[in-house]
Amino acid sequence: MDLRKIFLFAFTILVALQSYSQDFKIIPLGVHGGLEENNLSSYLVANKNSDKYIALDAGTLHAGIEIVGKKYFGKTATKALQENISAYFISHPHLDHLAGLIQNAPADTKKTIYGLPFTVDAISKHYFSWDTWANFGDMGETPQLKKYHLQEMKTDESILDSSSGLSVKAFPLSHSSPGKSSAFLVENTNNNYLLYLGDTGADTIEHQSNLRDLWQQVGSLITNHRLKSIMIEVSYPNSQPNNQLFGHLKPKLLNQELQKLSAFTSKEQLYDFPIIVIHIKPEGDNERTIKEEVKKENPFHIKWIFPKQGKMIQL
Repeated sequence: MDLRKIFLFAFTILVALQSYSQDFKIIPLGVHGGLEENNLSSYLVANKNSDKYIALDAGTLHAGIEIVGKKYFGKTATKALQENISAYFISHPHLDHLAGLIQNAPADTKKTIYGLPFTVDAISKHYFSWDTWANFGDMGETPQLKKYHLQEMKTDESILDSSSGLSVKAFPLSHSSPGKSSAFLVENTNNNYLLYLGDTGADTIEHQSNLRDLWQQVGSLITNHRLKSIMIEVSYPNSQPNNQLFGHLKPKLLNQELQKLSAFTSKEQLYDFPIIVIHIKPEGDNERTIKEEVKKENPFHIKWIFPKQGKMIQL
């Protein structure tokens, strides 16, 4: 028996299994970018074998958890909200990305809300205010109920959420300039990554370089097979005029951005790469049209994923 051949065969199988192993669990609590107040942007993310999640945005919480509570958590929605979400990472302070967090604050437990300074400032001033709700935070108006610790993120630092074991780094985005948003690069315990983008316009429309800078940062992660997926918005179909995008993307602009991304990795590396399309505005026939347009115009044979509320995605 040739032990060397056996070793090489076993090593090949191990590498293959690692390549196809699932590293992240994603539970979409809400997937749309408007209209349906019980189905707005919010995604729970965890390591594959963990039941501790972080929330990337929180437009819908309790209503989304009610759909999956017993199936994925084996408990009521309120208990899952309290016990299985360890922290919130909010991309920007628009209501469709944090209304669920604000509304469910009375029933929640002590946690940290993370965001870039403009997000934390807006939450403190405009939502955790006694004129509009109650100050469940630990900054701003008094009295402060201090249920949530509001933590500003720095773009050059990763933050470890010890309960979930996930580390998160924030990047700035432009959302109807001078409006602001942010992206989150999530690293798991296997040193693999997931990239989530809040609302964003294309660099050519926003007259910024935020997406180009982000693609430059993550290109090597794709080349090294460390980036498992990109979650990015496509709010409107191509028929939406550029001057009425309001800081959002449409299929044509997304595919132009993917061309720019390919300059920092390669077209071959993007072949069959999973991209999760989020924040579709569900007016009229938008969903069907956007699905057709992203597939028709894409030059890379992307693996398109369209999340459904309550249906787990494993990467």
